[in-house]
Amino acid sequence: MNTNVVISLDTRRPKKDGTCPLIMRLGHHGKTTSIPIGISLNEKDWDEKKRTVKKSYVGVNSVTRLNNQIQKVKSDAMDIILKLHEADILQTLSITSLKDRITQKDVRDSFFQFASQCVDELIEAHRVGTAKSYKGVISVLKDYRKGKDLLFKEITYDFLARFDTHHKSKGNGANGLAVYMRTIRAIYNKAIKSGLVDKDLYPFDDYKIKTSPTDKRALDGEFLKKIIELDIPANHICYNTRNYFLASYMMYGMNFADMAYLEKSSMVNGRIRYRRRKTGKLYDIKITPPLEKILVHYLEQNPESKFVFPILKREDPVLRDKDIQWARKRYNKKLKTLATLCGIDSNLTSYVSRHSFATQAMLHEIPLAAISTMLGHSSLKTTEIYLKGLPANVLDDYNEKILG
Repeated sequence: MNTNVVISLDTRRPKKDGTCPLIMRLGHHGKTTSIPIGISLNEKDWDEKKRTVKKSYVGVNSVTRLNNQIQKVKSDAMDIILKLHEADILQTLSITSLKDRITQKDVRDSFFQFASQCVDELIEAHRVGTAKSYKGVISVLKDYRKGKDLLFKEITYDFLARFDTHHKSKGNGANGLAVYMRTIRAIYNKAIKSGLVDKDLYPFDDYKIKTSPTDKRALDGEFLKKIIELDIPANHICYNTRNYFLASYMMYGMNFADMAYLEKSSMVNGRIRYRRRKTGKLYDIKITPPLEKILVHYLEQNPESKFVFPILKREDPVLRDKDIQWARKRYNKKLKTLATLCGIDSNLTSYVSRHSFATQAMLHEIPLAAISTMLGHSSLKTTEIYLKGLPANVLDDYNEKILG
């Protein structure tokens, strides 16, 4: 941890009365900044070696108590830093963001201000998609609160239940609400890990996020085979679309954003090693011959780019997020054409390859724990939602066997 706090007398900025402000000198990622602590002293009253106010100081009744107060300020700052370090958040923060965490006492109370701070940090970490989700929740809650601030202590079971009712009363579905609630929960968990909120106030032990079943997303094996075996020339409008779909399927259902950011340097010794942008989970995938054929095509087509697939066109993280949105929109549109070519009447989208991978893994009797690991889920429950049970034709076959 290359972060530290030192109490020091800032003699570079003396006041009109000749005293100098006492500051915390914050060092982080090789940079430094100062945080005033609201005390000013003459230089003769400060022991720079011991970092304490000298006993000769006559500005207070008790110099010992003053020194204890100064040390408490430092201890409180270090406590925040250590909690951020333990939560693996510290290294993602700029020195300005870290200073804000230490000094902005109102952030400790305001959900909106803390969430907005998280948005800035996510953008700094190039996680623009997640930042957009956070912005969306902030906007929805501000509308619900009619512009009034929202304090962490106000986010109780009753508050969540009322917001639940409000959301559904407007004709919105359970799954849209679940997206909002999961985002609120993620922000709340970050606040707890950062030491800004007491975990005893956590409302999601009582409020349970619910979803409703969605239409089937996974393709049956026969349709996957049709996509794989489709004879399609390199100049066809769906050539890249088919390749992207199959590459995603063969890389554990890799999502579109991770494919966009997949670097050529991630291909080492016949394997693909990369971290999922959403979770930071490390993947280590063997490059099979069919996958290698697709990857080699793009390596040869884009020799100057550091990325495998020609999706990202710009350098700025926000503009790159727009590149992904635009490319995904075109990809989903062309997937409909691909579905027609293959005689697939179900809705073919960028998510289908991921769900199809999960379902095929289940049909091949891969253990649920292994499927969960391959998909990068943090819990088996999430994987179970992906799978939703065996397809009807498989259950029919089992039933025939039972009936003899």
